[in-house]
Amino acid sequence: MPSPRAIHHFVNGRSVPGASGRMSDVFDPNTGRVQARVDMAAAQELNDAVGIAKSAQPAWAAANPQRRARVLFRFKQLLEENMNELAVLLSSEHGKVIADAKGDIQRGLDVVEFACGAPHLMKGEYTEGAGPGIDVYSMRQALGVVAGITPFNFPAMIPMWMFSVAIACGNAFILKPSEKDPSVPVRLAELMKEAGLPDGVLNVVHGGKEAVDAILDHEDIKAVSFVGSSDVARYIYSRGAAAAKRVQAMGGAKNHGVIMPDADLDQVVRDLVGAAYGSAGERCMALPVAVPVGEDTAERLLEKLLPEIGKLTPGISTDPDAAYGPVVSRAHRERVERYIQMGVDEGADLIIDGRNFELQGHENGFFIGPTLFDHVTVDMRSYQEEIFGPVLQIVRAGDLEEAAKLPTRHPYGNGVAIFTRNGLAAREFASRVNVGMVGVNVPIPVPVAYHTFGGWKHSAFGNANQHGMEGIRFFTKIKTVTQRWPSGKLTDQAFVIPTMD
Repeated sequence: MPSPRAIHHFVNGRSVPGASGRMSDVFDPNTGRVQARVDMAAAQELNDAVGIAKSAQPAWAAANPQRRARVLFRFKQLLEENMNELAVLLSSEHGKVIADAKGDIQRGLDVVEFACGAPHLMKGEYTEGAGPGIDVYSMRQALGVVAGITPFNFPAMIPMWMFSVAIACGNAFILKPSEKDPSVPVRLAELMKEAGLPDGVLNVVHGGKEAVDAILDHEDIKAVSFVGSSDVARYIYSRGAAAAKRVQAMGGAKNHGVIMPDADLDQVVRDLVGAAYGSAGERCMALPVAVPVGEDTAERLLEKLLPEIGKLTPGISTDPDAAYGPVVSRAHRERVERYIQMGVDEGADLIIDGRNFELQGHENGFFIGPTLFDHVTVDMRSYQEEIFGPVLQIVRAGDLEEAAKLPTRHPYGNGVAIFTRNGLAAREFASRVNVGMVGVNVPIPVPVAYHTFGGWKHSAFGNANQHGMEGIRFFTKIKTVTQRWPSGKLTDQAFVIPTMD
């Protein structure tokens, strides 16, 4: 068996071996074997990368926006040309099936396309004649060096959500990806260099808490974008804000799908199966809670849902017939299994148990079969917390008002969906529900790239969302200029606050 390959940092346009002497194992989730080892940076390595980024940033910011956009256009082309290679690499470390991996890359590519519009998006405002002989205009300028800390579940999409917008705006970027699947982020940085990005503008530094804290404490890093669990998001936000940084920190989720009696249940079942079990449930926008309104709706839903779940076949990530692949690690599989047992202990009805699922020939892989609970109640911890696995919970509601209270009162507020043919009910629900992203007959309401992504409550900390114009605003600062060109006529000295009258 070959020795695990080494995955190094990518700094100043080249692969840089770690200096800390610490490495972390990268597993093949399909087999359970260690396939690589990734360097784990000490604080000094992060500091060195920031110094390089700081030196490279002024010249990049001075390049006109069209030239920066051309690099992103070329990067987009390279992503499309290398889609298959990237998808296989992503699947080999994360475990999601190839089709899902391509979706991961495509949703990141969509934001790259959006960021190509930076010459237009960064335009300021101008007012002629704001006062006697006075004009006022504003400009957007880069912050300097910014950073992104990204999770394991979308190793392509979320880094591109962050760095493509930040770099288009003229910033230099430090990316700290998950150590569980670090190869794709490095490959993206290599493709950015191939696209013409100057060395030092995009740097990838691997690591754990020491590297994260070094990012949060570094005075030259002006903004931090994070996606991960809510506990870590709160920590990132608190520590980063205390260091006077801009911080956007996206946390966990527990998304609900409200199913009205008039919904097309055949479509609902197809949507639920894909949204709850796709990518083994490792999505912050998965749909792990189904809320049928009325007992009749619940029973009809179950009647149609059970056969469809029975058809699901987990498999290795390269199997084109697999519904989904393994979860990312043995520790994560054990975590999901503990939540399944928790649900049993709390009194929920375990209809389908995905524990102890084994795939022939891959018995050591990190597989979990599809799991279904019914009669889950709001006081159960397994309902209150994010499971992040292929587990669907059914919480029955008597009417729409009761159903709407569930996502509204839940600690998380990332996404929610309602399935109905009633436009008024959908409109009222979308207006009143206390959740950041709403789908109407759309199970996973992730907005398109030119809108913006972000949840509420414990799902997000800070006041800035990802991508769209919110991303442009987050990674730039506004400078406003008030100017007057004297005509040669003297005016009296004013010792009061000037006005435009």
